[in-house]
Amino acid sequence: MARAMKVAIVDDEADMRASISQWLALSGFDTETFPSAEEALKSIGPEFPGVVVSDIKMPGMDGMQFLKKLMGMDSGLPVILITGHGDVPMAVEAMRVGAYDFLEKPFNPDRMTELAKRATQARRLTLDNRALRKELGDGSVLMKKLIGSSPAMDRLREDILDLGQADTHVLIDGETGTGKTLVAHALHAVGTRAGRKFATISCAAWSEDQLAARLFGPTADGTIPLVEEARGGTICLEDIEALPPALQGRLLTFINDQGAPPETRIIAICNQHSPDKTVADVLRPDLYYRLGAMSILLPPLRSRGEDILTLFTRMSEQFAEEYGCEAPQVTAQEAAQLLQAPWPGNVRQLVNIAERAVLQNRRGTGSIASLLMADNEANGPALTTEGKPLKDYVEAFERMLIDNTMRRHKGSIVAVMDELCLPRRTLNEKMAKYGLSRQDYV
Repeated sequence: MARAMKVAIVDDEADMRASISQWLALSGFDTETFPSAEEALKSIGPEFPGVVVSDIKMPGMDGMQFLKKLMGMDSGLPVILITGHGDVPMAVEAMRVGAYDFLEKPFNPDRMTELAKRATQARRLTLDNRALRKELGDGSVLMKKLIGSSPAMDRLREDILDLGQADTHVLIDGETGTGKTLVAHALHAVGTRAGRKFATISCAAWSEDQLAARLFGPTADGTIPLVEEARGGTICLEDIEALPPALQGRLLTFINDQGAPPETRIIAICNQHSPDKTVADVLRPDLYYRLGAMSILLPPLRSRGEDILTLFTRMSEQFAEEYGCEAPQVTAQEAAQLLQAPWPGNVRQLVNIAERAVLQNRRGTGSIASLLMADNEANGPALTTEGKPLKDYVEAFERMLIDNTMRRHKGSIVAVMDELCLPRRTLNEKMAKYGLSRQDYV
């Protein structure tokens, strides 16, 4: 369930403020009222998590002046203006300045609600896009998204930092759903090109002529081809195995003409995995050599041990917050089943099961085991043929319990000791053993 967004109501008439606030609150909005634009500006900033409803005629700073202030601060903030009879020309001018829409008095309250809904949806999309752009440009944020403490993930993070700074072309390989696109963004974000353009295109999503035009130009619609748009930055070619032979030649020429270090970096992602064919088999050797000289192979989820439980816990907590319910508690048997599952869809499949587990838990039905069984029927055997020592399962489950309990109690050692019935010394020893630090939860 999405969190209600704020609606800031600005009007010098107390009755009008109260009336609008009451109506919108009944419609599910989180309202806040202000008697003047000056007062409102003390609380509304560039990332205000909502929209503004303001009268246009007010003493002091009027609605038009208020609108211009808000647009200068954040042009993506939706502002709905309330106008009196005969103020329509002024309202049209307000729309030109940047107002989201306007209502003429007397207005239909249902019309107010509808406008507020559309405006908050637009605001949520704007803020989500800003957050995404910030994340994709922030190497530290992206590296934190590569969750896990397994040796395979430690090596992956080291590879990203090393190759990010190496500033050469890179080939990313790995099974479907392992997070190759995230790694490509991280490589760009931790390198010397972090502030420059990162352009991505799927080689499998376009015809050969369309792909040639989009990459090298000329384009039918006059848009800038990627080799120009991303000059000095990074071009990410997803599904590189689908690049037609003729375009492989053009890409090789583009790479060779740049020299070293390249003006524009190429990050190629391979998504083809079959037992009888690799990316080296489908790319011309000289291109494969140029792209694959520096490569990253992402580990499959089934090889990451207790990372599986860590990921499942984090994902289910995020979905539980989104849906406004409790995350499911994982039993020892379910933990073992999660660790044993082959995960053919890797992290993407785990995220899907975590969301379905939260929805099941909200309804009070089903279990994690039943979801794994359903995946078993759809995708083949549910358990790997590889056995693991009982000690590995016990330790993974124990680490998950301590991690979950520390997270729930925000690092309170006393609360964790009480819930898990552990003396302080034992808890400290186990946290040290599993690499858990209280500071990560405070």
